Amino acid sequence: MTREGLLPALHRVARDAAHRGGTCRACGRGSVLADRPDAAVVRHGAAVVKAHAEGTDPAAHRARLALAAHPLLAGILLPPLDPPAEVRGRLVTAWPYGVPVDPAEPDAAPWEEAARLLARLHSVPLEALPGPLPPVRAPLKVAAAVARMRAAAPAHPAARAVQRAHTAPVPDAAGAPVALCHGDLHLGQLVRGPEDGRWLLIDIDDAGLGDPAWDLARPAAWYAAGLLPPEVWARFLGAYRAAGGPALPAAGDPWPRLEGPARALTVQTAALALAKAAEQGRPIDEVEQLVVAACERIAALPQAN
Repeated sequence: MTREGLLPALHRVARDAAHRGGTCRACGRGSVLADRPDAAVVRHGAAVVKAHAEGTDPAAHRARLALAAHPLLAGILLPPLDPPAEVRGRLVTAWPYGVPVDPAEPDAAPWEEAARLLARLHSVPLEALPGPLPPVRAPLKVAAAVARMRAAAPAHPAARAVQRAHTAPVPDAAGAPVALCHGDLHLGQLVRGPEDGRWLLIDIDDAGLGDPAWDLARPAAWYAAGLLPPEVWARFLGAYRAAGGPALPAAGDPWPRLEGPARALTVQTAALALAKAAEQGRPIDEVEQLVVAACERIAALPQAN
């Protein structure tokens, strides 16, 4: 399906959503928050509209959207404004605008708030939710990232190490619980809610049932790669445990539960870094080098040989 005319159509949907509740305080052309092949996002005043990736399963997405609107998820997930619609062949959803994390102030990043929100999300009683619920998409995205790397950067010197890290066996994390998971946790998925300014999680595209350790895997992988300071990781981990999050035991070593998902997120991040660098015709940057180096360490472990 062509992307031609998609952004103007989204601006019209966002303008209508912003005006539906009364006079819009920010009339104008609106702004483009994202314009990627997998997603386009525009804002008009208090409304944000997102065109989801082509091929998005409508039934699974409706189930995820119902979760965001469910009373048990109030104060955890940002609720949608309207039912989903179709615009130029793309599934489109409308949301209230929330103020995102400021990337210019890393010391103020709400790691503890993110951890507490995850603990609350993972503790929602599944029997009280409408079903059937789709599986969390996080594990599927790892294989997709590796496939993209193979297509875009098959000859890159680091690609073999990333591939070996991907296929390296990991200890089986026995007794993993099944919980409601976000599926793509990072700081870009938090906004201050328009009602009371409290932090909420956004983006339910990957949400579903699965092992909640996957929601902790990205910060765990960043910590292991040297991208997240130990004190920040300790605050995040401590806040999750203090809030009763079920992904980890209340005390003791968290890595038996986190090692497999953290390795997988390391592979995903490195594979995407190599693919994007090749597609953009540039070398990998310093941050991407740290993640690739982490994959090289994984690939060098005895069980990877």
